[in-house]
Amino acid sequence: MTTGLAEKLARDEQAGNHPYIRPKDAATLLILDRNDSGDVRILMGRRHIRHTFMPGKFVFPGGRVDLGDSRIKVAQSYHPSVEEKLTKDLKSAKSSARVRAFALAAIRETYEEAGVFIGRKEADCPQKLGTGFEAFAERSIALDLSPLRFVARAITPPKRPRRFDARFLAVWSDAIAEQLADGHGPSGELEECAWLTLEEAREKELPMITKTILSDLEKRLEKDPDLTPETPVPFYSFRNGDFVRDLL
Repeated sequence: MTTGLAEKLARDEQAGNHPYIRPKDAATLLILDRNDSGDVRILMGRRHIRHTFMPGKFVFPGGRVDLGDSRIKVAQSYHPSVEEKLTKDLKSAKSSARVRAFALAAIRETYEEAGVFIGRKEADCPQKLGTGFEAFAERSIALDLSPLRFVARAITPPKRPRRFDARFLAVWSDAIAEQLADGHGPSGELEECAWLTLEEAREKELPMITKTILSDLEKRLEKDPDLTPETPVPFYSFRNGDFVRDLL
């Protein structure tokens, strides 16, 4: 990573001198839509100004992984290459259930924040999928993780009041099974949910890591427009006093 970017990330708005906090698993979802001209748009929303964490910032839907996310029934799991990359460099249990929970947290939070259901309609969808996914079961939406692609991972630096080990997953809009009519989710965490071109997204007020992921995504789409599962994935972390960028 360049020195300039490392310095900017080090001065991120969450910087401080807080006691060490172990990063919590988190996941976010980049929903992409490509028009007939090949232009890509992405779904983003603005965090409510009253939030203590990143108020007013435009972000991708997502959040912390809940314990129950590892117990949710899925119709189909990841592409094997995606699962392999998500399993790399885990600091604790490397179970398949934990790795599936990353995607399930992102899907659940996307519904809660943006009112978008990722999955596929199935007449024989189980009546109970698990806690947090009741609305999916009511609509007969099965949880299919196979279209999801792993595009980045980032761990919040130390000395921040909140730390996350965040996995950034992407999916094309044809994986949307249904959307709430008002374009917002029941949690009310995101306002102004909108489809933005990558250029429009960069003009919004974004967290630094979001800017970085958008830049990485744009470069990847230029070389890998279909987001093939085998493509190496950037992994941002803080080591020996500086930010580093590895590949998974």
